[in-house]
Amino acid sequence: MLEVERNSDGVAVVTLANGKVNALSRALVAALGEAADELTSDPPGAVVITGGERIFAAGADISEFGGAQEAGPITAEIHRALDAIAAIPRLVIASVTGYALGGGCELALACDYRIAGQRAVFGQPEILLGIIPGGGGTQRLSRLVGPSRAKELCLSGRQVAADEALLIGLADEVVDDPHARALELGAALAKGATAAQALCKDVIDRGLSMSLADGLAAERDTFVEAFGTEDSQIGIASFLEHGPGKADFTGR
Repeated sequence: MLEVERNSDGVAVVTLANGKVNALSRALVAALGEAADELTSDPPGAVVITGGERIFAAGADISEFGGAQEAGPITAEIHRALDAIAAIPRLVIASVTGYALGGGCELALACDYRIAGQRAVFGQPEILLGIIPGGGGTQRLSRLVGPSRAKELCLSGRQVAADEALLIGLADEVVDDPHARALELGAALAKGATAAQALCKDVIDRGLSMSLADGLAAERDTFVEAFGTEDSQIGIASFLEHGPGKADFTGR
C-alpha cells in the first residue's frame, strides 16, 4: 500500500498505493510514519509524495471510525505520521494530480510544497459527516490560506479546484505534469547544500510558533550553526574563486 523508491537524482519518491482511492487506513498511516522515520534517519536530497492519477488520497478510512473511543487513537496516529512527514529534514513535495480530500488534503498540507495538476481538487469535507478535520487540517490550512478562508473551507466542506487552490495559496504551482515537475525540483535541490537546507527548513518551521523577536533570535543562532557545516566551507570557497552557483556540495 506504500512504495518508497530512491532514484539516481537523490530524490525519494513515496507513492500511495492503497487501492483505487488511497484511503488513509490505520495501516497506511502507520506505513507513512515508518517511511518518514526512515527518511529522517537517512535523508535523501528531497522527497516527493504522490498518489493515484485520479485520486491522490481520498481521506481516512471511514469504516474504521466508530465513536469517540476510536476517534482518539485514530487522530493521534494520523497526527504522529503527518508530523513525522513534516519533520523530514529535506523539502517534501506533494505531487497532486487528482482528488486530495480530508486526510488526503491534510497529507498534502503536511508537505512543504504542493505541485498540482490541472485536475487536482483539494478539500476538507469532514463537516459533511458532522465531524471536523482530525489530521491537522484546521491548523495547517489556516497557516497557509489564513484563518478566514480556512474557516470557510472547513465549515462548508466545499472542494477547491487547482486554479483556486493556486490563487489562495493552497497549491504552490499548477502544471500539466506535476510529477515530472516535482522530480525536477527535487533533483535540483538534491544537488544543493542539503545540510543548510535542513537548517533553513527547521528554523522556518520553528519560527511559525514563535514571536517575531524569538524567531529572529532562532535565525541568528541557526545562521551561526550553518557556518559549521562542510558545505559552507565549500560554498564560500567556490564563490570566491568561481562566483555563485558553481559549488559541488557534499550534504555535510
